[in-house]
Amino acid sequence: MIKGHGDDTYQYSRPMVANFSSNIYSHADLQGLHDFLKGRLEVIGNYPAPDASQLEKVLANELHIEADEVLVTNGATQAIYLIAQAFAGSKSAVFQPTFSEYADACRMHGHIVKSLFLLPSAREDWLLPEDVRMLWLCNPNNPTGQVVPLEELRLLLEHNSQVLFVIDQSYEDFTLKYLLTEREALERGNVLLLHSMTKRFAVPGLRIGYVTGDAALLHRLRTHQMPWAVNALALEAGKWLLQQGALCVPASLTAYLKETARLRDRLMALGALEVWDTDTHFMLVRLRMGKASALKEWLMCEKGILIRDASNFEGLGDSYFRIATQDPAENELLVESIAEWLTI
Repeated sequence: MIKGHGDDTYQYSRPMVANFSSNIYSHADLQGLHDFLKGRLEVIGNYPAPDASQLEKVLANELHIEADEVLVTNGATQAIYLIAQAFAGSKSAVFQPTFSEYADACRMHGHIVKSLFLLPSAREDWLLPEDVRMLWLCNPNNPTGQVVPLEELRLLLEHNSQVLFVIDQSYEDFTLKYLLTEREALERGNVLLLHSMTKRFAVPGLRIGYVTGDAALLHRLRTHQMPWAVNALALEAGKWLLQQGALCVPASLTAYLKETARLRDRLMALGALEVWDTDTHFMLVRLRMGKASALKEWLMCEKGILIRDASNFEGLGDSYFRIATQDPAENELLVESIAEWLTI
């Protein structure tokens, strides 16, 4: 899906006042990175490293794993397509509703794709459908914001050793729930974890992601990755950000998630919305009446507020939208604006 994601400000001529459509925290202080990159612009005159090995070594050192257990990609989305290509023709299950690119990438590379709206539980002995060879799972999940409990995830892994689990943990820095660690994924051998420096450091324009997993699995991916997949400025930025030890989430994740809970309560108090529980900083909302597309257009054109129409997620209807928490003043503006729209 080339179009239909969030942060589609290019479609509007009106200046944006507040952006709730992207799951990126929009108030990160990137001035230090800007200053650093201004001093490194000469790198664009040469080819970058063809395999991003230097950045992989820095990441491996941070994660306390080996460099061949890390593969840097041009954003987590490139990792998704690379995995689908490396295992072309597989039978894949995708836990829905979720990021559309998992199914899109699988179909592009000849997978048979099955949608799952419930994961197996003790009632099914934690067993996935017999023909499934890959499971794609976003955790925390986009757009619901929900995390699969770690003990349940471990049971799924234990009972489905024949399945390759592709677990996208792009939002791992925005939840207090326990997630699978790189070390545990490596020990199991049938898990690929996807990570997003784009989300962690709020640099979506640079496109920096990486995969961690068993070295043999990553070798299979490397054989399909084109050279110079990650540009020189992105590589420079990635190394600098990691060396700074900086996180572009708010100073207190606990406070940020508390503000998320407050925003959710304020939206529910309007009475015309159903708001899903969330384990992270974004949430899925359903209008009891009306279409999300109409609300999105009105908010942007009248107020300069952008939300994510979520109707194109599989399994969701035209009344769903997604928002990511911003600062309290912007959150209050969103609530007041939706309340105004509901009276029209």
